[in-house]
Amino acid sequence: MADDRLIVYSPMSGKVVQLEDVPDPTFSQKMMGDGLALDPTEGKVTAPVDGQIVQVFPTKHAVGLQTASGVEVLIHIGLETVALDGEGFEAHVSSGDQVSVGDTLITFDLDFIKEKAASAVSPIIITNGDVLETLEKTDAVDTTAGETALFEAAVKGEEKSEEGTSPTETDDMRTEKESISSVEYGEEAKEIVAAVGGLDNIKAATHCVTRLRFALNDENEVNQDALEKIDLVAGTFAANGQFQVVIGQGTVDKVYKAMVDETGISEATKEDVKEAGGEKQNLLQRGVKVLADIFIPILPAIVTAGLLLGLNNILVNPIFTDVPLIELYPQWAGVADMINIIANTAFTFLPALIGWSAAKRFGGNPLLGIVLGLILVHPALTPASEYAQAQAEGNAPTWNLFGFDVNMMGYQGQVLPVLVAAWVMAKIEIWLRKRVIDSLQLLIVAPVALLVTGFLAFIVIGPVTFTIGEWITGGIVSVFEAFPLIGGMLYGALYAPLVITGMHHTFLAVDLQLIGSTGTTFLWPVVALSNIAQGAAALAMMLVVREEKTKGLAGTSSLSAFLGVTEPAMFGVNLRFRYPFLAALIGTALAGAFITMQNVQATSIGVGGLPAFLSIVGANWGAFFIGMAIVLVVPFIITYLVAKRKLNNH
Repeated sequence: MADDRLIVYSPMSGKVVQLEDVPDPTFSQKMMGDGLALDPTEGKVTAPVDGQIVQVFPTKHAVGLQTASGVEVLIHIGLETVALDGEGFEAHVSSGDQVSVGDTLITFDLDFIKEKAASAVSPIIITNGDVLETLEKTDAVDTTAGETALFEAAVKGEEKSEEGTSPTETDDMRTEKESISSVEYGEEAKEIVAAVGGLDNIKAATHCVTRLRFALNDENEVNQDALEKIDLVAGTFAANGQFQVVIGQGTVDKVYKAMVDETGISEATKEDVKEAGGEKQNLLQRGVKVLADIFIPILPAIVTAGLLLGLNNILVNPIFTDVPLIELYPQWAGVADMINIIANTAFTFLPALIGWSAAKRFGGNPLLGIVLGLILVHPALTPASEYAQAQAEGNAPTWNLFGFDVNMMGYQGQVLPVLVAAWVMAKIEIWLRKRVIDSLQLLIVAPVALLVTGFLAFIVIGPVTFTIGEWITGGIVSVFEAFPLIGGMLYGALYAPLVITGMHHTFLAVDLQLIGSTGTTFLWPVVALSNIAQGAAALAMMLVVREEKTKGLAGTSSLSAFLGVTEPAMFGVNLRFRYPFLAALIGTALAGAFITMQNVQATSIGVGGLPAFLSIVGANWGAFFIGMAIVLVVPFIITYLVAKRKLNNH
């Protein structure tokens, strides 16, 4: 039987992202099928194949196509873009349209998507891979829409997709099939409702292009085993207060319709489910989410600065020899100094980065957030690290405001002052925007908001939050100094579970506060070792497990974890089997206790995993490498031995 060759061209211009690295379990765990993702550089989607449009989702954030040979391609623009409800998107085709490679399907506002959605990264998935003999993916880093071949596939000679709509079907045939499907999916819909705890456990339910989304009263009522036995269900996971059941393109809307018709569940919008899910979050969870929304967008700048500082550390510290490299090779001194300036900028002006992100998160003008952050680190101000000494010497500079002295202190490297100040400024700005007429907003809103917040920042917000930050820093340092063994072991054991809950974002702010106050952090080295431990456990699973899909996911996700991105390994492999996850916790706890006892410090937070040694103080490299050995060996051996016994018994 001769194979038909199919080339799937890139539907967007952008950078290639491996599916395993997409921060959404539906795609990273390949619940919908295999493929790649693109980080787009322009807001245009073109047809990747010749074929028929099977579905343009009502919110226009996704489109499905089918080739004459039965191959189905799903293009999902961005992540969590269904919540935008079509804003920023424009569809140029409809279901049933015939298209050719390069035809425009959807255009979208890329800047708007980057600002409002979880991510602009866009998965391109072959949703019925069973019709393919082989699927070869491009090795290209950058793609051009309609020109770069993204996939080359061998299609099985005579087999066609049993599901979906054939390009030659009539409207009557299609209507009849959908009617039959709705009746057939009625039983599955009832089973899904029962498995998630029944109608009484469902506060609201809706769907997107790939999955059912539930806001549940109690996720502990979910019968996971029953869900996994339903053939339609490709996977499940909980995120952002929602329990999500992955069904698949084209089928999910029929299942949802059957669910409404057969079970009596009420239809709900995406916002209804989002709000209902958000009600379950307590004050701490909402606070953690706010911190995540603020710090995640600025991570690229911080990670880059951390790596560059690591390069500078190699040049200026006596690591490989008894004297620094720049003393052995003076010609490198200028290079090291330039690297230091480039690397230190992100940390020196950290309040400006936080101000931008925080102002945007709180609903204010991001540009005013940048200015507010820069005000707090103005060169005319004495840095906080020097101000205490100046006060002790009696020459600390102050402003005299009507007889009241205000410290002329800068907040370089500080987190809390700019966070609170940005919130205050955003609230003032929002209040003014509602009350000032449009023609005067430019003259009143920004100047008043910035001026009032600036005075408050220097008089009240800065001194109070700086003191609180010092208390937090001092408290954490005191605990780890008094009980380094227990502190390192607990943080090592608890960090990965914190990632599952999202609570780990809290410690990003703590790391930055430690660096701003003391110049180093002892928490980040443990985080880096946790990454490696999850990768080592996943690697052991790759060597033992027999099922090819799991073996491939374990291999790619272990590499990702070794480079600092643990979610694919944790959610795709380790948590699924449980014992690899526990083995990683044991390894990290042991290594965390060891490096904390050795007082291993990082000068910055950079890329986690194996490259993390670049962020470690040069004198601590030896102890850190021993910690790396522990998290490579212990989780691997435990996982390998347990997996051998468990899987061989099955």
